[in-house]
Amino acid sequence: MSPDFLFTLCGDLAVLGWLLLVFLGRVRVVAGLVAGFVFPALIGIVYGCVIVLHWHERTGGFGSLSQVHGLFENRWLLLGGWVHYLAFDLFIGAWEARDATMRQISHFLVVPCLILTFLFGPIGLLLYLTLRAILGKSVNPSVTSSSQYLA
Repeated sequence: MSPDFLFTLCGDLAVLGWLLLVFLGRVRVVAGLVAGFVFPALIGIVYGCVIVLHWHERTGGFGSLSQVHGLFENRWLLLGGWVHYLAFDLFIGAWEARDATMRQISHFLVVPCLILTFLFGPIGLLLYLTLRAILGKSVNPSVTSSSQYLA
């Protein structure tokens, strides 16, 4: 498989996960299992394989911006960096959807947070945490059972 094929495969899987969160984010199995676990895990498997198979090819490191740039000169490691973001951002978006449901925050208000988390990661999370703080809603015990959501 080529890095281009895996880029497309993981990107399509992530987009499907995000669409499910936006349109069905209050459905337990979507936010708790599909977008919150299965899809990030599948993307994570790709990430793990890329790192195991191609990490030895690196020419950079993490000590400076120039070294990080060196890491991403390798197309496989560039793919690894990208799918790392895809998996983590989707996981965070699924957490936002689950948390909002448990706090009975309107999904209509959460959708902009999800979109920003998809596009700009930490900005979307910050918006969701701000929304949650402003609304001040506590967790509803009737929707926090671990059988309903993955923690």
